Amino acid sequence: MTQKNHLLIIFICLVSSCLFLSACSNSDTSNTETKATKKEEDKFEKLAEEKNKELELAPLELTSYSQEVQATLKNPEYKEFAVNGKVTVEGEVEKYSELKSEYAWIKVRSTEEGPAGYDHEYFAPIKEGKFKQPIRFFNGEGEYRVTVQLPSMDSDNYYYDTAAFTVHNVSSEVERDITFTPFGQEAEINLDLNSSYVKENEVFTLKGEAGNLADSDTIMLKLNKDAETWKHVIPIKDGKFSYKVPLFYGNGIHNLEILIPDKERENYYQTATILLIDNESDRIMSPIEYSKTYEERGVTLEYPQYGGEESDGTFTVKGKIDPKAEFGSETTHIYITTKKGEDEALDVIPVEDFIFDDSFYLRFGPGTYEVTLSVPEIKEENSDYFRFYGFAKFEVESTGEDKRDLLPSRGIQSHAQPITELATEITEGKSSDREKAKAVYDYVAKTISYDVEKLETDDFNWDDSALKTLDSKTGVCQDYSYLTIALLRASNMEARFVEGTAFSGFWPQRHAWVEVKVDGSWLTMDPTWGAGYIKDDKFVAAFNDKYFDPNKAEFEKTHNRTGVSY
Repeated sequence: MTQKNHLLIIFICLVSSCLFLSACSNSDTSNTETKATKKEEDKFEKLAEEKNKELELAPLELTSYSQEVQATLKNPEYKEFAVNGKVTVEGEVEKYSELKSEYAWIKVRSTEEGPAGYDHEYFAPIKEGKFKQPIRFFNGEGEYRVTVQLPSMDSDNYYYDTAAFTVHNVSSEVERDITFTPFGQEAEINLDLNSSYVKENEVFTLKGEAGNLADSDTIMLKLNKDAETWKHVIPIKDGKFSYKVPLFYGNGIHNLEILIPDKERENYYQTATILLIDNESDRIMSPIEYSKTYEERGVTLEYPQYGGEESDGTFTVKGKIDPKAEFGSETTHIYITTKKGEDEALDVIPVEDFIFDDSFYLRFGPGTYEVTLSVPEIKEENSDYFRFYGFAKFEVESTGEDKRDLLPSRGIQSHAQPITELATEITEGKSSDREKAKAVYDYVAKTISYDVEKLETDDFNWDDSALKTLDSKTGVCQDYSYLTIALLRASNMEARFVEGTAFSGFWPQRHAWVEVKVDGSWLTMDPTWGAGYIKDDKFVAAFNDKYFDPNKAEFEKTHNRTGVSY
């Protein structure tokens, strides 16, 4: 054999040795961890044994009701004993077919309040007369009182004590089992959690399955802490549900009750399970207020999920509409009302493919805004007004500037390219704001024809707007005003929509016109009346500039101003 082959054999042996040693090293680490865990378990087992030596370990005594239903407990055997973290309650009932329920009710109470409260309970199914329920002790080390109750043979929802015993838990591990009521078990509720006591920071993500509920059913969430309570309904889709639950009330335990529909009573819910969520954040958040409309119209609001969010002047809402809900397919838009003090604005955003995702302005400057989201009333007949129903209300904190008369608004798309380009064209060569305002007035009054048919048939739509008017070249007073204001704002001039009434016959009628700020003062213009007049139910185009910056006294003889609309 050559020297080269000798070296190769030595090298292979060394590599093999290294691999072998490496494998041995991992195995040793694993064995060390296993031994450490076992040593810890052995320590607590030994503590339990020592504690049991101190106790009398008297036999467990059953109540007289156990004799009536012929019940026995296989485990536990003693009325006071010590354990290492858990115990199994196991028993049999001879007369199980006569019981009014198919569950044994096991109540566990800690003698001292711990991180997971005082109480916990289990509902163990009784199958062919037998029940078996493992129990872990939710506050770790300490003394617990356990009561086993069996259902009445005479009355629904009545249970009687069958046995009671005291357990001394020597383990320090805090383990709160996820347990389900009979309602929760029959609905086949399952949660993506290992414990019903969890620690979170501001938001808890709930995920679960409802194997025996339909997609037409809903899950109700009830969150409370101290005297504060919040309720919300979430949908089920393909047998699953999920929701990011805001922990509104700051640091400490939030009780989250998960409820499912009562099959026997309409609009009633029954508790499926309760979770304890320990919020580690001190932040206080304001809950969103939901109305019945939220559920009735099949709305799911995905953002925001709590009030008090901060904004720089714009805010986004996201959500969806259930196409199977009442008027689901007819819900083509969402109304947004923003209020700050005495100031109020109404915006509208579209719903496309049952989804809404759009932003709106908080136009009245820095401060707290009350925001209400609404769905429209669905009706067949035309109308010159729109009714809508609020489904969610919340607050937003804004730091944005007060640009109420410069920003785009409902029906006034002053940022849209066709508007900005036209505004530039119209005002080209105009040096003063007054000249620019007059150029816009002239364009609208000369270009737009009054739509008599729209007025007579009340053919108003939620998407009436400056762009729509520019495209059709027709409209009524609101449309003249929309286009005029859009062109003025696109020219960087403050302009606002004025509501009121006007006398064009024997009776005053609702009317709209425009005010624009020129050289620091508000200038009035009515491009609708400047466009012409109606004769024999037909529009007669007859431009005049009488209604551009009219004499105030003369203008007020025919126009009555009631306010400004945003």
